[in-house]
Amino acid sequence: MDQILYWNTVASESDRLAHTDIRDSERDVRGPAGSSRALAITHLAMHDAYFGIAPAPHGTYLTTPPPAPPGASADAAVAVAAHTTLTALYPARTAHLDTALQRAGLRGPGTGPGSAYGLAVGQAVLSIRDADPGLDDTGFRPDTDAPNHRTDPAHPGQGYYAPHYGARSRCFAATTRHAADAPPRPGDPAYRRALREVRGKGIATELAGTLPRALSPRCPEETLTGTFWGYDAAPNIGSPPRLYNMIVRAVAAARLFSPAQNARLFALVNAAMADAGILAWDDKYRHNLWRPVRGIREYGTSEGSKVVAAQGLDADCDPFWLPLGSNRTNAPGSVPGTPPSPAYPSGHAALGAAALQITRRCCGVGDDGPDSLADGLIFVSDELDGAALDQHGVQRPRIARVFPGGLWQMIEENGRGRVYLGVNWRFAASGGTRLGLAVAEDLWSHGLKSAQAVGPRLP
Repeated sequence: MDQILYWNTVASESDRLAHTDIRDSERDVRGPAGSSRALAITHLAMHDAYFGIAPAPHGTYLTTPPPAPPGASADAAVAVAAHTTLTALYPARTAHLDTALQRAGLRGPGTGPGSAYGLAVGQAVLSIRDADPGLDDTGFRPDTDAPNHRTDPAHPGQGYYAPHYGARSRCFAATTRHAADAPPRPGDPAYRRALREVRGKGIATELAGTLPRALSPRCPEETLTGTFWGYDAAPNIGSPPRLYNMIVRAVAAARLFSPAQNARLFALVNAAMADAGILAWDDKYRHNLWRPVRGIREYGTSEGSKVVAAQGLDADCDPFWLPLGSNRTNAPGSVPGTPPSPAYPSGHAALGAAALQITRRCCGVGDDGPDSLADGLIFVSDELDGAALDQHGVQRPRIARVFPGGLWQMIEENGRGRVYLGVNWRFAASGGTRLGLAVAEDLWSHGLKSAQAVGPRLP
């Protein structure tokens, strides 16, 4: 058994469970920023547990890892490092994780020393992230003047997700605090183009008849794209990193990667996602740009929370516009809405680009553009698996997809899908993609070294 692939699956399942059976003890591992942090800790611990016993030229993530005892089993070390970190991060899943450890097939004379080493490595990686800020909005005082972010009108009590996390977190491995360029603002032609696009492509299905004729509505394939990449922390679905890890697992399995290759690949993938999450959430609250649901309802003469329409509404304003919305999968009767964080840059786009680009690099793809890494592979999203229910309680179909453009096609689709759900702007998707690509290139160039990771922007 490849322990890296096995525990990657167990970790992804822990993410699904944490978004299904909600426990307060796991509030800091939910959503894209929290889940990417948790998965990075787990996979970096597995990485060092493996390479501490089977050294490689790139070395370990920890500057001074615990010494490996003679004769230690790398399989046992990886398994116990994963179990140690996951039980600390997902305490409500301890029984599930204990069962996973029992089923890991550990045996042989090196199991005891390997287990002890895995425990020490897991604890060491946890300790260097012990001071990370949480995801709550305690003490956050938002500036809500237009065009700044405000809570979703369909969910006015939603609060703010991870407002302190990005600025106050040290990166895992990125050597630079990469930042997205400033977004266009109302009045900029690029902003108006993006507004018109998402107004048409992202509108709630029941409101499509209200669109002006000049706007292009969403077609079924675009609805499929938005839904496929959703993973908006829904029950039995989990967060976006779960989907990206599923894709990487399929690619690694198809290429017959060895345990050593998988240890390196999944550590790079999950550290890149965690750093993309940190930097994206820093940028989100620096730029503090509203989501389309506010931007469209309050555009032009009605701009801002105090509507002024004495001379008529701007043609690009619809005070009653609503998005198709983040997938409220497996929660019949729930109201679709918009994520509880500012729009720019897109976190979905940033995390997906970081994960899939560094996978491309690990697989020998050196340039940007279509690739063949998905050739012969079929992908089924949990959002469209034939069992998932939409917000009306209707079972969605099972749709198996192929990607002739490979992981590059996935990177582009993953960001664009947020426009089709009506929850983000085209420029937020492209800004997030560029940020994720920059993080991936940083880690690919500089490797995984905790000592070189750039510190927080704010104390």
